[in-house]
Amino acid sequence: MSTDQAAINDVQATRERELTDRVLASFAGTDDERLRYLLCSLTEHLHAFIREVHLTETEWNKAIEFLTAVGHITDDKRQEFILLSDVLGASMQTVTVNNEAVAGETEATVFGPFFVDDAPAIEQGGDISGGASGQPCWVEGRVTDTDGKPIPGARIEVWEADDDGYYDVQYSDDRVAGRGHLYSDDNGNYRFWALTPTPYPIPHDGPVGKLLEATGRTPMRASHLHFMVTAEGKRTLITHIFVRGDDRLDQDAVFGVKDSLIKDFTEQSAGTPTPDGRDLGNRTWTRTRFDIVLVNA
Repeated sequence: MSTDQAAINDVQATRERELTDRVLASFAGTDDERLRYLLCSLTEHLHAFIREVHLTETEWNKAIEFLTAVGHITDDKRQEFILLSDVLGASMQTVTVNNEAVAGETEATVFGPFFVDDAPAIEQGGDISGGASGQPCWVEGRVTDTDGKPIPGARIEVWEADDDGYYDVQYSDDRVAGRGHLYSDDNGNYRFWALTPTPYPIPHDGPVGKLLEATGRTPMRASHLHFMVTAEGKRTLITHIFVRGDDRLDQDAVFGVKDSLIKDFTEQSAGTPTPDGRDLGNRTWTRTRFDIVLVNA
């Protein structure tokens, strides 16, 4: 490299650094220390990325167009920004950072875009399917702390897609199906009927789907059942359980699978007596167990 080129490179690097420093200085008057820290760190990393990849103006414009499209398709039933965060692994990384490992605890995973408040209450042994299509599944388990002490009265929210791969909120008829909540009993036990989880694609008819297509990635999620468990004095647990044997476990579009959350869903032949005496006629069904361990808040 010639002396002249080296001097030019130094001038360029100085200009780039000075710009970053001016942006950082603009946040100096931010009263909220945490907000100031977040914005300054974001600026450093964002500017470093732009310099590292030598981002072109055409690429910058494409990125703005992409984010604009993500915003336009987002509404009260579809959250494309959550999908984008999910497929980039940002959601799982945030979950990982905010759920520090504690010996024996049930691991957390992504929340997803399909939770809704005020899901129907069911009794122990009730059915969350709400008429949704799919194979019946008996789910049972116990909620305890890390010492094995049962936690009574824990609120257990559950939700899942139907056999066609859709959540109730993805339909236009305002149905409520495949979701509900119940409480652990005095011994920390819980039990309910659901549907055997099946794989399904995340919504991929929008900009996030185009991103996956451009990168040769699948939009498919591994089969799973969502849980959110809350109890006084305990850290809220947001997690799923996954079906052992699903060939999509290592290709989950949102990186949500953890080995400890893979469970056996054992198929029962038609006519096999159910745990609560429910008559399923000539239908097959599955059963699984998920013991939940909560940590202190």
